[in-house]
Amino acid sequence: MKKYMPRAQHATGLVLFPAFDWCISPTHPEREERLLYTKDQLIEEGLEDVDNITFYNPELASYKDIDRVHLCVPSSKELLTESHLISAGGAIRAAKAVMDREVDKAFAIVRPPGHHAMQTVFGDRGFCVVNIEAVMVEYIRRHYGVRKIAIIDTDCHHGDGTQDIFYNDPDTLFISLHQDGRTLYPGTGFIDEAGGPAAQGYNINLPLPPHTSEEGFDMAMERVILPILDEFKPELIINSAGQDNHYTDPITNMNFTAQGYARLNQQLKPDICVLEGGYSIEGALPYTNLGIILAMAGLDTSHVKEPDYNPENFIQSERMNRHIETVCNEAIELFESRKKLKEKFSNQSAVTVNKHIYYDTTGFTVDETRVHHLCRECPGYTEIIAGGFNHDAHAFSVPFNSCKKCHTSAKDSFQKAKSVGARKLTVLQDRIEDIFEVK
Repeated sequence: MKKYMPRAQHATGLVLFPAFDWCISPTHPEREERLLYTKDQLIEEGLEDVDNITFYNPELASYKDIDRVHLCVPSSKELLTESHLISAGGAIRAAKAVMDREVDKAFAIVRPPGHHAMQTVFGDRGFCVVNIEAVMVEYIRRHYGVRKIAIIDTDCHHGDGTQDIFYNDPDTLFISLHQDGRTLYPGTGFIDEAGGPAAQGYNINLPLPPHTSEEGFDMAMERVILPILDEFKPELIINSAGQDNHYTDPITNMNFTAQGYARLNQQLKPDICVLEGGYSIEGALPYTNLGIILAMAGLDTSHVKEPDYNPENFIQSERMNRHIETVCNEAIELFESRKKLKEKFSNQSAVTVNKHIYYDTTGFTVDETRVHHLCRECPGYTEIIAGGFNHDAHAFSVPFNSCKKCHTSAKDSFQKAKSVGARKLTVLQDRIEDIFEVK
């Protein structure tokens, strides 16, 4: 039976895209049923009839939108399906609804998810091929001129792809709240992953122990996330809203509830939410998505409870509380030390980082060398050399906040690399002029 609801305090837009024609396999956790039960729950609760809540159809992201963020090898056209473009377009449609003042807040309840997709993309990893939040962020910057953006990733898995894309951008605050990487894929997301040489302290990881419940998330929110947001003062707050911290999720080990998700969003006050993970199709997603929507809209969330909800099942031990308190203290200390941390790179013209990226769905590894060309005036530009799975790429990526000198240097380096011709794919990714040029 539909429940009566008053007018939403905050005009809220919803974009729903279950991606009927895309899945890794019919029985894979990341499949269309993830959102079909949510859709049924929203209809049952009467959200379609609530004044000040508007449903929008997703749009189709362009390949230009994808290439503004990713270096897809061999190309975005060859790697992505239409569902990936619609999922990214759903996030863009949510952003446009907020930025064009159609609504106050918006939630893109879409799939496939994206936060494990890094800047270089050779295939599918962690169920992700295109990072829909990152595509949305750079779309907002390109079309609306927004500079300072905070992304709070509340998925149970570390948002390693989003971290990778914005790692050297001091205008993007990235905070990931996740199950400790020693116990869960992708095995990353530790305190010392603090940001690139130009953005030390702007990448904050909060690795929480398995079975963390409301008390732990509340502590992280109150002691770390909200104080850092107050100091950073973003123009937009985005919640990368994974819901696999739920106590019924089949592939994680946390102890969170729909009430916890609702309270988290009441405290965070995100402008835009984008769905990430969450694989308890019947036991969690209909309740957690509803709790998030109601919290965003400023409506009562007290009735949003799972059928077996019992508060006594979510009490943490003092030992766990002390551990989480230590994690919070380390994270705050890192953020407060960001200027001092950046100074250690002040006399360097370039910093080189090597990494091995494993694509778990298809089972191959890509070797990547990333050279951050540094500048005292801006974040510089990044040179990327990546190879594996019968493909090689050499790219020069210019961020939106690069200075004129670094912008020119990156373009000159690209021209030189083009003339050498040793690599199969040579790319200039220029976010200032919005150019994606491939040799």
